[in-house]
Amino acid sequence: MKENLPKAESVDIALLLEGTFPYVRGGVASWVNQIICAFPQYTFACIFIGSRQQDYGEMAYKLPDNVIHMEQHYFYDAESSSGLPMIYEGDKKLFDQMTNLHQMMRNLATHEQAIEALRDGILNSGVTSEMLENQFLYSRNAWDYIVAQYRQFCTDPSFTDYFWTVRSMHKPVWQMLGIMEKGVKAKLYHTISTGYAGFLGALMHYHTGRPLLTSEHGIYTKERMIDLFQLPWIQDNRSVFERDVSQVGYFRDLWIRFFVIFGQMCYDASDHIVALFEGNRQRQIQDGAPEHKTSVIPNGVDIQRLKPLRDLRPVKPPRVLCLLGRVVPIKDIKTFIRAMLTVAREMPEAQGWIVGPEDENPEYVNECYSLVESLGLDDHVKFLGFQKIEELLPKCGVLVLSSISEALPLVILEGFAAGIPSVTTDVGCCQELIYGSKPEDVALGAAGAVVRIADAPALAAEALKLLKDDALWYQAQRAGIARVETYYSREMMVDAYQYLYEKLVQMPTHKVVNKFAINPEATCPMQSRGDA
Repeated sequence: MKENLPKAESVDIALLLEGTFPYVRGGVASWVNQIICAFPQYTFACIFIGSRQQDYGEMAYKLPDNVIHMEQHYFYDAESSSGLPMIYEGDKKLFDQMTNLHQMMRNLATHEQAIEALRDGILNSGVTSEMLENQFLYSRNAWDYIVAQYRQFCTDPSFTDYFWTVRSMHKPVWQMLGIMEKGVKAKLYHTISTGYAGFLGALMHYHTGRPLLTSEHGIYTKERMIDLFQLPWIQDNRSVFERDVSQVGYFRDLWIRFFVIFGQMCYDASDHIVALFEGNRQRQIQDGAPEHKTSVIPNGVDIQRLKPLRDLRPVKPPRVLCLLGRVVPIKDIKTFIRAMLTVAREMPEAQGWIVGPEDENPEYVNECYSLVESLGLDDHVKFLGFQKIEELLPKCGVLVLSSISEALPLVILEGFAAGIPSVTTDVGCCQELIYGSKPEDVALGAAGAVVRIADAPALAAEALKLLKDDALWYQAQRAGIARVETYYSREMMVDAYQYLYEKLVQMPTHKVVNKFAINPEATCPMQSRGDA
């Protein structure tokens, strides 16, 4: 990247960011920017991790002044920094431990022991990340181990695919160990997901003894499962006679278990775990989060900034259906486009606007453009890219969310604050946002409608119902405004995080033992907790 990144030896709070702020706009990235700006009294580090540098452009956000340290790491950009490989025998004891670890990971009943073994096996190995990486990539013991695992467990006939899958899964692990070894010192580590960022958070927590806070906007393991089922590069080499449609392909199952363990290790290391709504908190507990560590903090929006937009709206609701979001499969843009076919037939003057970045999945973007053309919707569906919401929202009649997975979408709350009802799919807490949760919330009325996932006719029908009935539209507008002002203000969210930040930043460093020396030249104690 071209940016001159700020550097510091220590900060108050280190944010661990996987594929989001400051290089991706909207959603989680917008929330991260909001959190940093809300706490000028704290200094922040942003540790960004991503796939390849070429997958990200310039920064989408200017770093706030209180971000005094920024670093970026890409898992699949370069080969090992160790230079030309040297083949050697390897540490048999290390691979015996790895065999034991994988056996425990395959058994749900021993997942807690697996997490402890993973933590201790990596952090107590007494060798550097580079040494561990070389052990795994180039030693005879590693080769023998991979071959034995393939013969015993792999149900896919391709050893080549198995070999490279295992290597690609482990590569980020060694890189994260390297990040940990050189990591910025912080009073609090705050990861904005589980996954790779959560695993790095767990490493930093055990390495430094400092608290770890986990905030999940969606459930990472659930979203990765959706992605894994759609990724074409994950091979399934079984013949048509070998396949059982009720079973996940071996390599997809391998990746799923990989992220499940990452999630559980993050939960184990966290001092507190935040979900956006109660349904996700229950999912976290189901996935291994200790219940006493969990709480719910809903997203909040800056109502005072968005409230003036209500006065900019025309008297009659515009015949514009707007989808604000990235053009990626998880947003199911194609269902929105198909819904516009019905809308255009019944309301020829209607427009469908797709507003959001298109650089994340060019193949899917092209498919969406082709779908618009094939349905003859060129005059009705427009791809507008990035737009300033202050200029956009007053021109919209209904916000549409067609996603197949969400948590608590900020865009719906921003729409409510600006005076726009929504039609959404039944994902995350959209039922609560549209219809309310507790009795006094439900009494405010419906702020739009919720339909089934991938149901284009229903999506179209509910949007048309609002746009054809001004009285119904204004009733939904009033409900949305009342709901966001009562339950989802930025101030409420900031107050909740202020409490957590104050509590965790001031926590004493966890007790440590002096058996951990990841760098032979510098002993660094590892946390020892009675509840680990």
